Amino acid sequence: MAQTTSSENAPNKPVHLMYLCGAVLLFYLLQWSIEWVWGYFGTPPSEFNITLGSAAIAIFVGIAMYRNDRTYTLANEVAGELKKVTWPTAKEVRAATIVVIAMAVISAVILGLFDFVWSNLTELVYG
Repeated sequence: MAQTTSSENAPNKPVHLMYLCGAVLLFYLLQWSIEWVWGYFGTPPSEFNITLGSAAIAIFVGIAMYRNDRTYTLANEVAGELKKVTWPTAKEVRAATIVVIAMAVISAVILGLFDFVWSNLTELVYG
């Protein structure tokens, strides 16, 4: 059986950042959704009450998810896998972007030519 070090099981910054970003995203989604849904059915409560309720729910869900062993383990595994990823260099990204833009322009020109020819053919046939 493989021995794990204490640093592998220790919480790390990316995991905490995932939970923080998730809670902030949930806060904004709740705030927008509550105001939109409540406004659809009637007069929404004050902005302060919506913000306070959204913040309370987001904090509660964030803490509950953080304390859940399954989600915490999953977050640690995701962070560990992302450390193994070989990210492209700036030069590789630039080259790939140029290829994508060039192929998009070439495709647009080809489709534009087909459209031009087809519209002229249909104009000749149908008058």
